[in-house]
Amino acid sequence: MKRALSSMFMVGSLALAGALPGLTHAQDAVKPDAKAGEQLFVKGDMSRGVLACVTCHGDAGNSTIPANPNLAAMPHEYLAKQLRDFAPQGDKHAARTGPDGAPSIMSTIAPSLTPQDVQNVALYLSQQKLDWDKAGTATHEATMDRGQHIWRAGIADRQVPACAACHSANGAGLPGEFPRLAGQHPEYLLEQLKLFRSGDRANTIMHDITSRMTDPDLAAVADFAAGLR
Repeated sequence: MKRALSSMFMVGSLALAGALPGLTHAQDAVKPDAKAGEQLFVKGDMSRGVLACVTCHGDAGNSTIPANPNLAAMPHEYLAKQLRDFAPQGDKHAARTGPDGAPSIMSTIAPSLTPQDVQNVALYLSQQKLDWDKAGTATHEATMDRGQHIWRAGIADRQVPACAACHSANGAGLPGEFPRLAGQHPEYLLEQLKLFRSGDRANTIMHDITSRMTDPDLAAVADFAAGLR
């Protein structure tokens, strides 16, 4: 029993490790400029086909559109990696796509961003404050207990680790490694969990975990996570 629990904890400690493979890139030989990042976020650069990020992600990264994530106060390293993941790397396909591999709007924007752009925007957003009044929250009371159980204890008989092992009890995440999920829009969280499961968002560990979860499991934990504070 102890060995099984230890194994689950080790898996859990790596869950949603979207930032880990790219941490070395966070040390790119470019000095991030938050002011330049703000300029690009607010105004974009249409000469390169870069739309103003604020259009979809809201003032200072506080999205009011459920399909678009809140980015304010996310870890710099995590944001930089996600921006890179939307763009092909050499002869490799992008690590993040939409359902069934379809391109998302970010698939058309990210390739136009330079390494300097990525670092600038990521730094700017990491310095912003999340507006909890506009943040996502739980909305389905009927699934609250199920979501809480998965978040805190996982699903032992299917070897699904507790989400809190990596994203912390209050959903704050671990800066530089695991993203904050508290206050994220539940609709967005559910979509990402499904993309992990289908493999359209490349992350081996999260794919393995979500492949052992049902649609109701995913919906319950996404809604619960959004309501954490």
